[in-house]
Amino acid sequence: MKKIAVVALGGNALLRASEAGTIEQQEKNAYETLAKLLELIRSGYNVVITHGNGPQVGNIMLRNEAGYEKYKIPKMPLDICVADSQGGIGYMLERQMRNVLNDFDINRNVVSLITQVLVDINDPAFKNPTKPIGSFYIKEEADLLAKANNWQFKEDSAKRGWRRIVPSPIPQDIMNKQIIDELVNNGHIVIAVGGGGVPIYRHENNYLEAIEAVIDKDRASSLLAQQINAETLYIITDVPKVYINYGKPDQKELDVITVNEAEKYLEENQFGAGSMQPKILAAINFIKNGGTRAVITSEEEIGKENGGTQIIA
Repeated sequence: MKKIAVVALGGNALLRASEAGTIEQQEKNAYETLAKLLELIRSGYNVVITHGNGPQVGNIMLRNEAGYEKYKIPKMPLDICVADSQGGIGYMLERQMRNVLNDFDINRNVVSLITQVLVDINDPAFKNPTKPIGSFYIKEEADLLAKANNWQFKEDSAKRGWRRIVPSPIPQDIMNKQIIDELVNNGHIVIAVGGGGVPIYRHENNYLEAIEAVIDKDRASSLLAQQINAETLYIITDVPKVYINYGKPDQKELDVITVNEAEKYLEENQFGAGSMQPKILAAINFIKNGGTRAVITSEEEIGKENGGTQIIA
């Protein structure tokens, strides 16, 4: 049986800073990013690709609002918007992955899956929404939207405006894990858990219901990697390595660290809550639950023997 790598692509895999986000830009970026995964495939890995959806789902929600205001098209809830983004991004990644494989004469099947992720309805996150989604509004607009839709808003820390906030519960189970496991072990490249997955919860009678929330993509990717017995979890971001004392004169890049060292740095608040901290937590969780190695790095470092920051037991 081949080794399995789960590769969690960040938002810059499709959309670079300062780009407008046209389909031509996103397809070009996707091709360039996915071409980097050939190093893993050539070194004997079977691959599962997960991805973020921040800018894309925000645009879907804008279209949602605009369609209702102008044409009275019924608004779709957040879970449908997340599923829409999974389908669109998954399709784009699947087609570009096929193009990469064709250009390099590699014979693999590629499949993208709409993925639902089970959460606990009693998760404390539902009483304390923290995840910003969608556009920025002025205070008066935010107040009107909050009253009309029963939404919560919070002012951005950089004072760019007010954004809707939703819960970000901890993922409990990947609903498609057995299918993903079978596909990847048969050599197929699988695209799944887009945007952290569509959050659902289970009633006592086993009825599944969606809930307005967003799951952290790296947490969900870590859970999937555990459930399919992956050896390596790659968390792709826009820097080649993780740093401590970031931005200070004694800034230091981390090459290989243990879980204990990572937890020590977390206690020292070395990692930003909205940036590197969730990635470190996802990596620690993966290693503690059977993973061999977690790598946090940029796409240019994928597959390199000493690339990125590696977290081990």
